[in-house]
Amino acid sequence: MIRKITLLALGIFLGAAATSFVKTQSLSAVAAGSDTYRQISIFGSVFERIRAEYVTPPDEKKLVQSAISGMLSSLDPHSSYLDPDAAGDMRTQTRGEFGGLGIEVTMEDELVKVITPIDDTPAAKAGVLAGDFISEIDGEPVRGLSLTDAVDKMRGPVNTPIVLTILRQGADMPFEIEVIRDVIAIRAVRSRAEDDIGYLRVISFTEKTYSDLEKAIDKLTDEIGEDKLKGFVLDLRLNPGGLLDQAISVSDAFLDRGEIVSTRGRDPEEGRRFNARPGDLTGGLPLIVMVNGGSASASEIVAGALQDHKRATVLGTRSFGKGSVQTIIPLQEFGALRLTTALYYTPSGTSIQGKGIEPDIKVDQPIPEELQGRVRASGESELRGHIQGQEEDEEGSGSIAYVPPDPKDDVQLSHALKLLRGEIQDDAFPPQKDQASNAN
Repeated sequence: MIRKITLLALGIFLGAAATSFVKTQSLSAVAAGSDTYRQISIFGSVFERIRAEYVTPPDEKKLVQSAISGMLSSLDPHSSYLDPDAAGDMRTQTRGEFGGLGIEVTMEDELVKVITPIDDTPAAKAGVLAGDFISEIDGEPVRGLSLTDAVDKMRGPVNTPIVLTILRQGADMPFEIEVIRDVIAIRAVRSRAEDDIGYLRVISFTEKTYSDLEKAIDKLTDEIGEDKLKGFVLDLRLNPGGLLDQAISVSDAFLDRGEIVSTRGRDPEEGRRFNARPGDLTGGLPLIVMVNGGSASASEIVAGALQDHKRATVLGTRSFGKGSVQTIIPLQEFGALRLTTALYYTPSGTSIQGKGIEPDIKVDQPIPEELQGRVRASGESELRGHIQGQEEDEEGSGSIAYVPPDPKDDVQLSHALKLLRGEIQDDAFPPQKDQASNAN
């Protein structure tokens, strides 16, 4: 019996990744043909030749791990090998706390690409931006390293410095940013009252997310007053994903019935459907969900479910478009495999893989002059080797992933607040709830 953890996440956190649900089952044996065994024999022969004749004695453990990493990297951008340390970090992440810099990364063109810096972390405070490429770590080139190796080099004791060499679109030359390592404690949900509207920002989907959301809704309802509260804004911008069960719970928080998401893998019998239970934490108050190019995976599940059921109006720009599910398969003391095993589908049966969530109301967020040309649109469809989505087209997925640090400059949030207060009108808001049965 092998215990498998299925997860939804955009890439690999420095010290973290997000898991979803746990299940135990037997792995079905797939018979290998004679040609497969011949290929394995070739691998064994090459390994022995390197081991016996390389100019210096190689690290045999590293050779095997590199071979596994290469095999997985040939599949898609989200399948990878986790060494024992990384596998341990994966278990730690689910608690919403980990050690590192606070950036969510992937590998592209042999460089570490920053998907998004996490709010209020050392990397964000030091000025690392979404879309940056890390070419050197403490003066050592990243090229030739696996993503896991690069992440390992960026880890280290708390309060120790690390120097990242950054390549940024629009910058004439590479430049260095020093970051002081720290323990990254993720506060899953941040909230505040915007006069008569409750603002809820879900930063990531960890074990704390639903409970934090429930507390935030109760607090805002008491603070604003039930008689004055006009609705909620659910901000999923720059949210890279996380636990599947938490994405389901957050969606369920605003739904009374109907399917939330389904997953379908290689074996049709392994498909799963997840449905909402009665009870809306907001009492059915108007809801606007905000997304952008940094909204991926679990955050896209929430946006897709609430959009399909006409429970919320989605506002912003096209989301990242990561519609795949990864499973963590432990390898005893040797670490774990992070393997793409399924795609997920919104209640209407739509795959957002390589396509993303298209907002009901498109509102672009202006980029400050000092960042012009340095922040560009990105999405799943741009990742080399990504799984081709059923709905993917030439337009692809994703958009610019930028949220102003000062709410006063947040055009998308301002538009959402005006809609909820009735200061501006749009045919897409409020959603027509009588159409919800179309998604059931």
